[in-house]
Amino acid sequence: MDYHKQVFKDYSFLIYKNNKLISLFPANIIDNRIYSHNGLTYGGLVLSKESKFNDVLNVLNVLLKELHENNIVSVTFKQTPSIYYLTPSEELNFILHKLNAKLLRRDLMSVIRISDYSLSKDRLNGFKRGLKHNLVVKEVSDFDDFWNILLVPNLKFKYGVSPVHTLTEITLLKSLFKNNIRQFNIYYNDNIIAGTTIFETKTTAHVQYTASNDLKNKTGSLDFLFYSLISDQFKNKLFFDFGISSNPKNGKLNDGLLYWKEGFGSRSVTQDFYELDTSGYKQINTFFYTKDFYDLLD
Repeated sequence: MDYHKQVFKDYSFLIYKNNKLISLFPANIIDNRIYSHNGLTYGGLVLSKESKFNDVLNVLNVLLKELHENNIVSVTFKQTPSIYYLTPSEELNFILHKLNAKLLRRDLMSVIRISDYSLSKDRLNGFKRGLKHNLVVKEVSDFDDFWNILLVPNLKFKYGVSPVHTLTEITLLKSLFKNNIRQFNIYYNDNIIAGTTIFETKTTAHVQYTASNDLKNKTGSLDFLFYSLISDQFKNKLFFDFGISSNPKNGKLNDGLLYWKEGFGSRSVTQDFYELDTSGYKQINTFFYTKDFYDLLD
């Protein structure tokens, strides 16, 4: 996260148990409020595979108490969707609910379970147009053409914005995570006409950026690209994550984008954002376990 330290004021935590690191919380601070790091797509508490319910409870207790004693009013958790978990781990969702955390936002992601995906007639026709036009998919080691020819001009023209990552930043990240950040381009007559940047984890291939030129409908470039990636390059992953189809600012869906993603067999997964008052740590010791609970174990 150091590469955009000029944008976000870091306030991350490492949490230990018996001198062993068991959790980390990537975060930044704005005024007297803490946020799951706004420079990261996914967040929340990062836990070890060995963490059990009581560990998560104690981690949250320590974190909230530390924040409260340092005059931090609230903390916002940007939850990591379950498709990225290596083991089941939704303890924090339960705890936040019991502590009456406020649900600030719920984004809608489009995700394919790769073992049973299917193409709609429209997406299949797009793929066939790609075959007809002899499109070529290539993985490349640099981002220059995709950023300069497609991504930056597209975002500026359509939305008046720039990519979250500059070309320099994404190149730096690639050098640090060579096997996890990958660039795939589509070529037509040796010219780049579309591409996508993929962030790869053990379970999931996540689409970070996608762009194409005005030949996409004629050539079926995006249909050809993503069918090729899902059916070949990432066929051994559990999930393929197209990212959100809802507007983070107002929650409204882009129905055209959602329709296109669902044409590959994707279905919806949610990502939640919770806000919790740091004084909530005072409730933790009495909120979860009761004598009746232990009686049930006898």
